[in-house]
Amino acid sequence: MNSNVLVINCGSSSVKYELIDMGQERALAEGLADRIGVATEAGASIDYRRPDETPYTVKGDFPTHREAVSKILELLTDKERGVLASVDQIGVVGHRVVHGGDEFTGAVLITPEVIKAVERWADLAPLHNPPNLQGIRACAELMPSVPSVAVFDTAFHTSMPRHAYLYAIPRDWMDEFALRRYGFHGTSHHYVYLKAEEYLAGRGLSPESVRVITCHLGNGCSMAAVRGGKVMDTSMGFTPLEGLVMGTRSGDVDPAIVAFLTERLSLSADQVVTALNKKSGLLGLSGASSDMRDLLARREHGDEGAREAISVYCYRIRKYIGAYAVVLGGVDALVFTAGVGEHSPDIRASVSESLEVLGLRLDEQANRACHGFADIATSDSPGRILVIPTNEELMIAREALRVANAAT
Repeated sequence: MNSNVLVINCGSSSVKYELIDMGQERALAEGLADRIGVATEAGASIDYRRPDETPYTVKGDFPTHREAVSKILELLTDKERGVLASVDQIGVVGHRVVHGGDEFTGAVLITPEVIKAVERWADLAPLHNPPNLQGIRACAELMPSVPSVAVFDTAFHTSMPRHAYLYAIPRDWMDEFALRRYGFHGTSHHYVYLKAEEYLAGRGLSPESVRVITCHLGNGCSMAAVRGGKVMDTSMGFTPLEGLVMGTRSGDVDPAIVAFLTERLSLSADQVVTALNKKSGLLGLSGASSDMRDLLARREHGDEGAREAISVYCYRIRKYIGAYAVVLGGVDALVFTAGVGEHSPDIRASVSESLEVLGLRLDEQANRACHGFADIATSDSPGRILVIPTNEELMIAREALRVANAAT
């Protein structure tokens, strides 16, 4: 099979894409189609970039994901700017699909039955699964001879033990509505775990028993406790709202708050949940911004709201680290990844306060100096503290190629 994999990640009004040569695991081209189907004065656009080149932007009218995917394929095969002679040089398309419930424990070749299953789980991911399906259908129509593979955000977390994913609620609710903890950001947690496992194996630790806590800290934040390649627990739950403080999501709150606010503010439950998803977290605490870079700058200038938001954010992460250390029976490595985790030494330092009790000692100089993959623990630290740039697109491509090759 051709080793070129096209990775497609469809949002409600966007398509993020990357073409990867899996023979060398290198990107050939990537970009983003934005404002699909959105009536704005600026109009829709598609950014297209080859490695080490300035992005090329195409403006146009892309009313649906199909038109956007069609234009992306046109750019990839353009005689001047393209990197392919034809779409026949694409071996497989890997689609990010947010929710596969407990039905999919790994990536799968897309069939009509798989599409029906993704539709069934759309009730639990209404903002994600429907556009994911639009991308799947667009590729099937535009490239009927190229296989497509679904790679699920939830799949890596399906190894969680039953006691970790059950909610203590009436069983008939659980059975009728599939109410349980699912977890998300699975491709990111899986990718950085494998990188950590490889690094720790070089230090003499057995992959079968290695204990790693992965912290995906971006606008959305989640953590996972992984032992021997299996997820023992993860911070997000039935939806991505549970767990850590995030950019605009509250993370853990007492559910009685929803009923309290519906009564006191005459809001519907949907309105309160929307506020917990879109107006809370760092934005709600600070009253200023959901962007950690903005808040760090504001804190430097004495902004009390920013200081408090950052304090709560870091405390919640430390609390989860402590809990997961007990779940795993110790920690061989703590991993920071995603936008904040990879690029903010201040947040890594704050999170690492008081972790010496777990055998995790931060080297402040290494923390400040690191770029890309780095071990930022002191030389005498029993456990390692790692910064690992995530690469969800590459993980999706690996899984897509593996599944497609197995099917031939």
